[in-house]
Order: sequence, then structure tokens, then C-alpha cells
Amino acid sequence: MLRQVAEGASVHESEFCQTNSVVVQGRAGVLLIDAGIHRDEMACLANDLSESGQTVVAGFSTHPHWDHLLWHAGLGAAPRYGTALCAATVRDRLSGGVDAVAKAAGIPEQVPLDLLGLITALPAETAQIPWDGPQVRIVEHQAHAPGHAALLIEERGVLIAGDMLSDVLIPMLDLNAADPIEDYLAALGLIEGVAGDVDVLIPGHGSVGGADQVHARIDQDRAYVHALHDAHVPSDPRIGPSAMDGWDWVAGVHEHQLQRLAQRSERDGTPR
Repeated sequence: MLRQVAEGASVHESEFCQTNSVVVQGRAGVLLIDAGIHRDEMACLANDLSESGQTVVAGFSTHPHWDHLLWHAGLGAAPRYGTALCAATVRDRLSGGVDAVAKAAGIPEQVPLDLLGLITALPAETAQIPWDGPQVRIVEHQAHAPGHAALLIEERGVLIAGDMLSDVLIPMLDLNAADPIEDYLAALGLIEGVAGDVDVLIPGHGSVGGADQVHARIDQDRAYVHALHDAHVPSDPRIGPSAMDGWDWVAGVHEHQLQRLAQRSERDGTPR
């Protein structure tokens, strides 16, 4: 079910990891960002839009992870965009076939894969999503995945953060990057630079936040990344006994990141 969170902006939340799909109203139709997860959920979203007389005129994937690259035939054949690096990464990862990706990622059976990753690359350094609606600024960075993008709808005060600024997920670094810590800190700086007039924050996973949550979540993510860099135990409510029910696995993600960063430091001979 669609839930309006700001003027002309609604969210459809999946049962899978509280994944948020975002619908932005334009003049001739809607922009659909990160379309959803399970087949029945996307069919429900398509029906809701159809019954309200709305057509999807554009899609956007915030980054090249499978749960943000999905689509359903009922949503139509609108162009689906991503940043140039996002699209290139998708092509590379799908070069061995969808089945190989599904097996490697452990994608649930309820997820439709026939339209996975069929996105169009926007020219490098494109500043806005090309569509007939409110201006949606692309804030591209390399924190969580190659070509990751946060989106800012300035006239509606909405920040769509992709897989950042979550109240249930810790920062999940791209551990294959040359400098994942600095990439993440730089991305938080970019987002902080556009967050001044944001009234609604929509993370890729987790709860929608109000204006009071924007800088609080940026600060929380930054503190976590600094603690990760220093190999300290972070006082973060998203891991440990204070984690929300069903999210205890996030502590395992934290331990994995600590181990990988320690291995990199040992291999490169650089201090933590």
C-alpha cells in the first residue's frame, strides 16, 4: 500500500528488509525509484497506480545491488535510469547471466528476475533525472556501491538516500573500493551539503524520517564509520542487544566489515 510522506511523494514498503520504493508525482505520470522486491508487492503497487489513474513514465535505480534493480511488467515499459557507473556495474555483474547472480546473492524465490537490471545509463555527471516532473537532483558518490546516488527533490523537501542513513542498517561499505572508509565519509559530506532544507528522509531500508532525523542519521553514520576505521566497538543501537527485532544479523555485517578492513590493513601495511 502506498503511503504519502510528502506532497507528491509516496512510499511502498516491502516485507523484505523494510525496502522502500518511492513514487514521485509528475505532470504526465510518476517517477518510480527502486521499484520493489517481491512479485506480489510490485503487482500490488502497479495496481494501486493504475487504479488511481497514474502511469509510470520513468524509473530510477539508486545503485547496482539486485534489490534495487527489479521491475514488474505491470509497471509498464518506461525508461529505467541509473548513473553511468551504476549501469556499467550492472552490465558487468549480469554478464554471466541472471541465474548466476541469483545463486550467488541468494535471491528469494518470490522475486521476479525477468526484468532485473534493465536500466539505461545516464551520461556521466548528469545532474538531474530526465523526466516531466519536479527537479530531482542526483547526488552521486561511491560510498555503498559503484555509482550510488542519493536523490534530492528540492521543491518538496525530500531526500531519497538509497542504502544510507537507515535507522536499521549500519553503513555497509564497498569493501572492494580502493578506500572504502574515505569514500563513505566523502559521501556523507556530500549528502550533508544538500540536506539543509530537507523535511523528509527516505532511506532504502528502514523508517522514513522527519527533518529532525536527517542530520542525526548523518552524524550516527559518520560516528560508525570512524569507529570502524579505528577498530573500536561503536555504541550504535543498530547492532548488539539494542537492535530491532529481526535485525540481529546486522551485527554479523559489522563483524565482517571489521575483519575485511583488518585484513586490508595487514596486507597493505597501513595502520588502522
